[in-house]
Amino acid sequence: MNALNRNCAGIARRDFIQLGVGGVLGLGMSDLVQLRASAAAAAGKPSADRVNCILVWLDGGPTHYETFDPKPDAPSDVRGEFDPIPTPVPGVQFCQTVPKLAKTLDKMAIIRSICHKDPNHGGGNHYMMTGAPTPVPVNCGSSVSFHPSFGSVVSHLRGVQDGLPAYASLPRKSRSAGPHFLGGQHAPFVIDGDPNRKGYRVRDVVLPRAISEGRANTRLKLRKSLDRMLRIADAAAADPAVDFDSFYQQGIDLISSQEAQAAFDIEKEPEAVRERYGRNDFGQRLLLARRLTEVGVSFVTVYNGGWDHHTKIFQDGFKKKINTVDVGMAALINDLHDRGQLDNTLVLLLGEFGRTPKINKDVGRDHWPHAMSVLVAGGGVPPAQVIGATDVKGYYASDNIYSPEDFACSLYRKMGIDPHMILHTNTGRPLPIVNGGSPIKELFA
Repeated sequence: MNALNRNCAGIARRDFIQLGVGGVLGLGMSDLVQLRASAAAAAGKPSADRVNCILVWLDGGPTHYETFDPKPDAPSDVRGEFDPIPTPVPGVQFCQTVPKLAKTLDKMAIIRSICHKDPNHGGGNHYMMTGAPTPVPVNCGSSVSFHPSFGSVVSHLRGVQDGLPAYASLPRKSRSAGPHFLGGQHAPFVIDGDPNRKGYRVRDVVLPRAISEGRANTRLKLRKSLDRMLRIADAAAADPAVDFDSFYQQGIDLISSQEAQAAFDIEKEPEAVRERYGRNDFGQRLLLARRLTEVGVSFVTVYNGGWDHHTKIFQDGFKKKINTVDVGMAALINDLHDRGQLDNTLVLLLGEFGRTPKINKDVGRDHWPHAMSVLVAGGGVPPAQVIGATDVKGYYASDNIYSPEDFACSLYRKMGIDPHMILHTNTGRPLPIVNGGSPIKELFA
């Protein structure tokens, strides 16, 4: 099954960078160059105690029953066809579909009790990507950005460093992952393509061959080479960043940055490491995300679509898909731990909601915001714990119940940001980053 496919909202596979429309669809290099000068630069250089974040977004709403919250004692039309398996924590079981993550619970935590009341993809996506509910009803297929996303807020407060974007998304952005009133300079830098492909190069970051081979020995040749690179997409033809202006030198700085070149050159990784993550597009995107955060990119989202399993949830398609996540996520957490980077990297795995308790007539599960599971690792999170619980049949969060606002407060606190600080909209209206909520106490030592 393709990692990026349609859900019930009709969102199709997107495997390209959108240039020139950064405020809505994400940024390519030329957009970033044009806008980066106005980004906040308060954070300075990366430091040993600063936490960066990798948020893995399972678009469509992953099932909690068939992952981290199995219900073996529930009736068959609730518990499903898979069996529970033990974890290193006595009495805690995961589903058999995630054996590697089950073994990794000693390095992570699972929250079983986050819930909200929005059963639509658009609204649920916005709520879990921003910590703010949508102010109006949002149906299944809507793309919304009423409130800045986590990554955009982090970009606004930390700014660009060493020519690298503060906020990146692979291989596309989620529908609510934009900056809204913070401005296009805080949209994610979208990194498209398949890093598992031999000879993979990140468009708009890798130097054009004419430059890298030293043949562009005049300013005119350099300009022509940059123009060709920036005009790959039709939208780039009208992009003002291809003109000589005060940002032109910044563009050269970005694509000639040693940090950028090193971070995006995934083929420098040992083959054994690449195999550990899984030789597929998702696993290699996780590896690329690790490389980005370790050189100072503050917030990286890895988008993985196709989790809207209304049908055939127990067949091979789902098994293959969840296996890819199990292998890749366990590798990411263990790799960060082995490299001594887990304390400084917050790793999150979630979608917009969970799935219905009862299996439907098409042998699938439908939208269910009243219970969901969220994986949290690193960033100083005490490991080897399950936080909260659902009832005996998994219908509702029933113990230590937390909201998306609580989740958002926790994320920001882990990154050293006051979640209740005030931002100002483009109309001058003051707006808190998170309206209410409190950090989830179990995530803090």
